[in-house]
Amino acid sequence: MNRRNFLGTIPAAMLLTPLIRPGAFPWFPDDEDFLLCTKKFELAVSRNLARLPINEAVVEIGRTFLGTQYVANALEVTGEERLVVNMRGLDCVSFYENALVLARCIKLNRMTFEEYKNQLQLIRYRGGVIKGYPSRLHYTSDYFFDNEKKGIWKNMTKELGGVPLKKTLNFMSTHPDSYRQLKENGEFRKIIAAQEREISSRETYYIPKEKVGSIAAKMQSGDIIGITTDVEGLDTSHTGIAVREEGQLTFMHAPLAGKKVEITESTLPEYLARNKRQTGIMVVRPLEPA
Repeated sequence: MNRRNFLGTIPAAMLLTPLIRPGAFPWFPDDEDFLLCTKKFELAVSRNLARLPINEAVVEIGRTFLGTQYVANALEVTGEERLVVNMRGLDCVSFYENALVLARCIKLNRMTFEEYKNQLQLIRYRGGVIKGYPSRLHYTSDYFFDNEKKGIWKNMTKELGGVPLKKTLNFMSTHPDSYRQLKENGEFRKIIAAQEREISSRETYYIPKEKVGSIAAKMQSGDIIGITTDVEGLDTSHTGIAVREEGQLTFMHAPLAGKKVEITESTLPEYLARNKRQTGIMVVRPLEPA
């Protein structure tokens, strides 16, 4: 369904929902992300998703994105660093971000577009504060670390049998031409390099992919997964959400260019086994928002 057809499916009455107070925000009524957010909150109310544990709410909201087009580098826009909102096209990170953030809003009973943006900024940026490009959480292990400190989730990797991930992270600082902001700003490169050294000094764990099958029963639907890689200087190359389908542990994700958000037909261990450069997983478990 294209965007024009999608907008035509939204009942006019939905735009008058008491969940979104008229005049509360400086957004035009034809803003597509505003409408998408509104529709998902309406769906949450109709299905009473607030009654579900946070992990199950994450999965149910994640399912509403199935079929959404993959967009590479969904957060990279021109100009100064700012909060990018785009529910119409997702990469692997913005997919799980949106599922988690919407679920948190539902559980907090704060189902407004403004709260959605507040929660999105909270998890996407170091300390929840936007202070230029380096303030965005670029490395998955750093993203997981910072959001555990905020109480967003618990890192389950070590508890599930993880072993130390012994890697030096430096991919961004050593490949500045791959990042517009780093190519244009030498000071940003210095800040990112310092962040990489700090991240690399931490004790980080991962579960080797040959062990994922043996711990799959301990994982929950709604666990957020970072897939580790053998690419030098990188911690992970992909992310997504764990889902149980008929007793099997599968993987919901925004796969790659030309594809759409999907749930894998294969199990997570099978998916990992087919990808030679993927070495294992990190796992974090969303916590009930306070």
